[in-house]
Formats: sequence, C-alpha cells, structure tokens
Amino acid sequence: MIYLASQSPQRAGLLQQAGLRHVVVPSTGDEEQVQLPHPQALALERARIKAEGAQVPAGKAGVILAADTVVAVGKQLYGKPKDDADAARILMALSGTTHHVITGHCCILVHADGSRGHAACAVALAAVTMRTLTPSDIQAYLATGEHRGRAGAYAMQETGDRFVVDVQGATGTVIGLTLETVQRLYREVAGSVPERLP
Repeated sequence: MIYLASQSPQRAGLLQQAGLRHVVVPSTGDEEQVQLPHPQALALERARIKAEGAQVPAGKAGVILAADTVVAVGKQLYGKPKDDADAARILMALSGTTHHVITGHCCILVHADGSRGHAACAVALAAVTMRTLTPSDIQAYLATGEHRGRAGAYAMQETGDRFVVDVQGATGTVIGLTLETVQRLYREVAGSVPERLP
C-alpha cells in the first residue's frame, strides 16, 4: 500500500490513473520552512520532510510516498504563489522561457508497529517551453483559479497546457509525480512492486 503524504489531488489522480493502490494521509512536515539555493536539493529535502511527517494509521504497513515540485529559470526558483499578484509575477517571469521543473520524490518503508525502515529519494527533471504570454493571457488564467497551490503558478494538466509549446521529460514530472520514479523507489524500499487496484 502507498501512503501518499500529499494534499495534491493531481498526485493522487496520477496514482489512480496508473492503477496503484494508495491512501492519502496528512503530514506534519512543513516543507515551506526549507529554503535551499539549489532546485534539486530543495525539491528533495522538501519531499523528505513531508514523508518523515506522514501520519500513517496505527497498525498499518506499507510505503510512505511524498513529493515536492520546484520550477527554476536559471538560478531563480519558483514554488507555489502566495497570492494572485505573486502568481502574475511568476507567470510573467516564465513567459517565453524554457524553464526546468524538478520534482523530488521520497519513499519510506513503514512497519505495522509504526517504526520506519529504509528510505529512498530521487528527483525527476523536465524542461518546459512556454510561449510568450500577454498581460490579458495572465489575467484570464488567474480568473480560472488553477494557479493556486501550483508550483510555477500553472497547471499543465488543466487549461495551463495552452501556454506550453514543448515538454522534454515526463509530463508527470510537471504535474507533480513521475510514476517511473515512484515505482523504482517503491521497489528499492519494499523489495516488491506497488499493489494494484482491484
């Protein structure tokens, strides 16, 4: 069983589409407190913090999974926008660029007695080319509300895909979870493949 330590419906949706059994659990880990200058290190550490804080139901065994996504243009890093004005600033910065999307993944084995076992973490990378956006493009997009809670202030799996010209890498990385990485880390910590939905 995968215990997904994420409130992101997109990540749960990706596991559902892949037919992997999972349960969403809360996490006490505060990833926003982690500030590191390198995007891969930041995404990994934030995913690890979420995984370590996962609240798995008593008596249940399985694998905790957490992920965190960061968007980078050069040395400038972008996470979730604080408000609409911040989202507009981020989208203007991404406009007309090829930017990098980094999703950190962390899996931790959890035993039925609540103890934690082996942990494994890895990043997945994608490069996204976005067309040049006009101020009216941005305002119309903000009106949809899709930017809220999304790294880089856009959701490619929804109407934000109209801004995207090209993606190099897995689409799941941009959405927030790379299934190949999840399956590899699961096997590494559990010694088996993830359970399938019936």
